Amino acid sequence: MNVPRAPGVPLRRTRYASHRVARPALVLLAPGAGAPSTSPWMAAWAERLGTLGDVIRFDYPYMRAGRRSPDRLPVLLEAHRGALATARAGRRGPVVLAGKSMGARVGCHLALEEAVDALVCLGYPLRGARGELRSEVLIALRPPILFVQGTRDPLCPLEALEDVRRRMKAPSTLYQVEGGNHSLELGTRALRAAGETQADVDARALGAIAAFLREHLRSIGPPPAPPAP
Repeated sequence: MNVPRAPGVPLRRTRYASHRVARPALVLLAPGAGAPSTSPWMAAWAERLGTLGDVIRFDYPYMRAGRRSPDRLPVLLEAHRGALATARAGRRGPVVLAGKSMGARVGCHLALEEAVDALVCLGYPLRGARGELRSEVLIALRPPILFVQGTRDPLCPLEALEDVRRRMKAPSTLYQVEGGNHSLELGTRALRAAGETQADVDARALGAIAAFLREHLRSIGPPPAPPAP
């Protein structure tokens, strides 16, 4: 499988080569509001998710035009829809909408209108700019959804998310990145205290995503057995 290479961002494969895929899923990975699909964060997560399926990234119109302010939701939704149509053209198999922050929220809106098999939200922005909870789209969803959330993320209070999950019709799973921020990242002190690196944290999150997709999609095979001593 080929992960789109972001200019200037090398691919590193060794850490994330532990998940087997029986029939690769299509993973459409949408960016957050503040950075393009070629950002180091997006490139790194495209590489990780590339162990689970064929990853395609895209940008929304405002980012392609060099504007800082995101488009309104209808424009974002149509751009997301177009990227999905292009990505799935001529292929069969399961489709997963994954996204960072705003890209995850727009993907959830799209899943109300387009048939997809699962959603993976990397830092869902439950709380809006005015403090309101944007839960209506989640409650209306049907496909299974995974929330990968940092416990220090001010845009998604976990108590509020748990309340929303109790009201959701779709099967939902929450994976918590202990000490993680909105980008699922830990501070230097927290990492040093835990005796680990951000790569270790990201690898565990990837494992949770693999387990979720293995449960809900039949395209993700079991992890390989450890090598014989």
